[in-house]
Amino acid sequence: MNYDVIIVGGGAAGFFTAINLAEHTPELRIAILERGKDVLSKVRVSGGGRCNVTHAEFIPNELTKNYPRGEKELKGPFHTFMTGDTMDWFDRRGVALKIEEDGRVFPVSDSSETIINCFLSETKRLGIKILTGHAVKHFDQIEEEWTIETSQGTFTATKLMIATGSNPKIWKILQDLGHKTIAAVPSLFTFNIKDSRIKALPGVVTNASVQVKNSKLSSEGPLLITHWGMSGPAILKLSAWGAIELNKNEYNFEIIVNWLQHYTQEEVLEMLKELKNQYPKQQLYTYAQFDLPKRLWQSLVLASGIQSDTRWADANKVQFRTLSEQLTRGIFKVNGKSTFKEEFVTAGGIDLKEVNFKTYESKKYQNLYFAGEVLNIDAITGGFNFQNAWTGAFIAAKAIASKE
Repeated sequence: MNYDVIIVGGGAAGFFTAINLAEHTPELRIAILERGKDVLSKVRVSGGGRCNVTHAEFIPNELTKNYPRGEKELKGPFHTFMTGDTMDWFDRRGVALKIEEDGRVFPVSDSSETIINCFLSETKRLGIKILTGHAVKHFDQIEEEWTIETSQGTFTATKLMIATGSNPKIWKILQDLGHKTIAAVPSLFTFNIKDSRIKALPGVVTNASVQVKNSKLSSEGPLLITHWGMSGPAILKLSAWGAIELNKNEYNFEIIVNWLQHYTQEEVLEMLKELKNQYPKQQLYTYAQFDLPKRLWQSLVLASGIQSDTRWADANKVQFRTLSEQLTRGIFKVNGKSTFKEEFVTAGGIDLKEVNFKTYESKKYQNLYFAGEVLNIDAITGGFNFQNAWTGAFIAAKAIASKE
């Protein structure tokens, strides 16, 4: 089958490329090849099934700071197409979006099906062919034409877009063509921690700062205690920034948790002394301090060797020193990771030096383009990975259209 443009990968970046390209140049014959039986599966599970479309950061240089890999390369592209453009794009297609308090952007419907239906209706309207069950086995450029061999036949196209995310088979084909790829390691994962201090606290959330011991890696924000350890934005951000380093450590390391975020141990020690003077007859255990969740405060009090019936007046210097340490410098042993829901994100992909970020075209092959997570670009959680997909797909579509 002959097409003008073939897009390998039926995910966010693939569909966004196809739709924008078909709108620019309606006469083009465009096909999306998807190895699975369903398209847009990652869109469906994003944001707990609500689809976290993007993030409400409207300054390009600030937006790039959310990308552990790709920060420098995305500065130019984000000046061309970023958050506001994404929101406008969906608005013009009848998809109303909303900004939540933490900056995440979702469809007003709170359903990823709204985004999926938008994409499917647009591809149908524009005559874009969607071919599922087509696993790509090989592709190569012969003279000026790409030949793509799949599990259901061979296709040809003058232009080829790879939007397959972290598909190892596709990476191997690209390596055989001479492209360098950075090995994939997991990003966006939670920490497995077995510790008596948090064992009975699943569901507790509080703002904290977290640092990997003997490392410069640190993060802060909401931390969620789970049945298996710790999660929440503070942990997920740390996992993204530390994806390569933590992988080298085989996910066995220690973290230092400051449950009070910015207070030092010495500052907390002084505050505990003040509380002792203020509430001498009150039991420490009974009332949570420092705006901490009650169950967390009580757990840390007991971990400090202070009995539940100890009054503030009876607590000694050693107990206060231990409690101040538990509050600001609690050390927890991490032993393994868990994938963050179904939203599996990897660090790794096509070496960014081999891509022209004005067009998202390969520097090694003409008419070969990349978008989304197939590139060595990844972000923290919050809609940033999708924004990378939309931006790359839009710019690539525009570049391909300009050649026609």
